[in-house]
Amino acid sequence: MAGGDRQRGPSRRGSRSQAARRRRRAQRRVRLLLTFTVLALLVGGVAAWWSGGSDDVADASAPTAAPAASSPVATASKDVSPSAAAKSPKASTSPSVTKGGGKSTSVPKSGPGTFKAGKGKGDGSTVGKGLIRTYRVQVEDGILVSADQAADEVAAILADPRSWAHDGKHGFRQVSSGSADLVIKIATPDTADALCLAAIHLDTGNELNCEVPGGVVVNLRRWILGSPTFTGPISDYRALIINHEVGHSLGHGHEGCPGPGKLAPAMMQQIKGLDGCKPNAWPYDSQGRYISGPHVT
Repeated sequence: MAGGDRQRGPSRRGSRSQAARRRRRAQRRVRLLLTFTVLALLVGGVAAWWSGGSDDVADASAPTAAPAASSPVATASKDVSPSAAAKSPKASTSPSVTKGGGKSTSVPKSGPGTFKAGKGKGDGSTVGKGLIRTYRVQVEDGILVSADQAADEVAAILADPRSWAHDGKHGFRQVSSGSADLVIKIATPDTADALCLAAIHLDTGNELNCEVPGGVVVNLRRWILGSPTFTGPISDYRALIINHEVGHSLGHGHEGCPGPGKLAPAMMQQIKGLDGCKPNAWPYDSQGRYISGPHVT
């Protein structure tokens, strides 16, 4: 019995030793697993923070990124050079006059058909002598032409010593209100067409001015752009418009070119060509002589 007990003793001690080793190995595996898990969580959290995945960061960056795509500078650079883009506002606000009297600006094609009367600095004053005719200047609403400035410009044209007021037979007085013998209307092309067609059955084709009973209709396109056949400042072409149409109201008909190299009469339709004449805005020259040409039917 004693010998049997000695044989079984070492076996029990070996079993306990093996079980202890297994427990230690299991504990090491658990510790390693926990360590790897913690490290994985830490690395994942740091990576998420570094990549900017937070909602606050994304929202803060969105407003700054969106305007860059629709920036006015970026849009302009697709169509024009930077130097041209920088110059374009100046060209539109202060258009230059071309050789033909035109300007690098756009003219509205139509307007509301209502008008504002201009009150010039010389409102109520008279120029010339003889039969005095009252006149009023009206500008269509919303076309960016000052009615008061237009009234001043027309008054200066009629007061010029080369105008109709200095023929000794006619005078003009500007009135901003009340009745007037002559109403000068500056109108958009569509409105001018409608007024001329209704009054005298004339198709002005969005281009021409006309004289109507009791007034003059000035096409805004001609007032702003001038004519390609008329060289000189736009102020001279406006003088031609007023002198030509006022001349009709005084009973003057159309005249032709008197000869190559001579001044074109104010009553010549210079917009249709000069026929060898030199462009001219005035019915009289600086010596008070009437600039005439052959009658045109």
